[in-house]
Amino acid sequence: MHPADAVAHLCTCGAPLLARYDLARAGATLTRDALSTRAWDLWRYAELLPIRDLPRNAVKLGETVTPIVPLANIGEAIGIEALSVKDEGTLPTGSFKARGAAVGLSRARELGVKEFAMPTNGNAGGAWAAYGRRAGMRAHLVMPRGAPLIHRHECAAVGASLTLVDGVLADAGRRCSEIVREMGMYDASTLREPYRIEGKKTLGFEIAEQGAWEVPDVILYPTGGGVGMIGIIKALHELIEIGLIADRLPRMVAVQSAGCAPIVRAFESGARESQFWNDAKTVAYGITVPKALGDFLVLDAVYESGGCALAVEDDAIVRMRKRVAESEGVILCLEGAATIAAADQLRASGWIREGERVLAINTANGLKGDLTASAP
Repeated sequence: MHPADAVAHLCTCGAPLLARYDLARAGATLTRDALSTRAWDLWRYAELLPIRDLPRNAVKLGETVTPIVPLANIGEAIGIEALSVKDEGTLPTGSFKARGAAVGLSRARELGVKEFAMPTNGNAGGAWAAYGRRAGMRAHLVMPRGAPLIHRHECAAVGASLTLVDGVLADAGRRCSEIVREMGMYDASTLREPYRIEGKKTLGFEIAEQGAWEVPDVILYPTGGGVGMIGIIKALHELIEIGLIADRLPRMVAVQSAGCAPIVRAFESGARESQFWNDAKTVAYGITVPKALGDFLVLDAVYESGGCALAVEDDAIVRMRKRVAESEGVILCLEGAATIAAADQLRASGWIREGERVLAINTANGLKGDLTASAP
């Protein structure tokens, strides 16, 4: 156990720290009736968020509950009658990274943090830069030089300090660690601080509530660092414990690109953690993570839920984005399109069964990426 009101990063064993709550106390006030009177935003789940004085310390940019959009035409075409997508692109800064930034930086501000550093593939940097500015903090971001140009502009627009490095996210992470050591600042890297996951888990709360407190049969999540998947499972366990949902988990699917699939390789061998993926490259840039710090937590979520991990080819991702846009009017990010391509493969193989309710996660606004992207 670590003290909750001190700045903390990893456990002494090197593993991520996870926030715990007095669930009996939380469940006394976090009820369906209480929720019916609250604002339709992620802060509605305050009892299960780590900010002690939320009115004073919450950093807000308008974090609305994101819509779940049925994909009836694509669903019919691939044989999944009840196929939907949760569109995280409607959040501030255009991606689900706003969840982690809002909660993570609210708690950081409460703990007295004034500046922070983090590596990013793009969307996380944009979110943490914007929320950091809102909180009055200085942001130092390290980004691979090959990240989409829009993310550089996004970070610069709010006055963040940006360092570009050659290579992939792992290389950005190494440079970020050097900056943290040299400048003595707060390390906001994925899972190196305990509260980003607490923001991401609100995705799970919303999925349960929007489903009238029944979870889908299958959730497909585009997996790089995998914090969203870890958060969804954490959220559902908390809701089960306080009695808001039944004791049943959806089968979680970790979707990766064939060009960077360390979680898939680990799953296929029955491993508990992944190995570094050399020469990682995919058109879905946001999931180009050769080795995630919380890989064992992602794999635990897959194994526990009876799920799976699946890699899809870049050309299938690009084709599916086009199909969804033309048939549904929904422009997915490439990472989100990967989940629909995976659903297509899993239904064809019989892993997704007839009549199952399937939810895909679209992690960012499709207009933030390259709409002309093609498979390399």
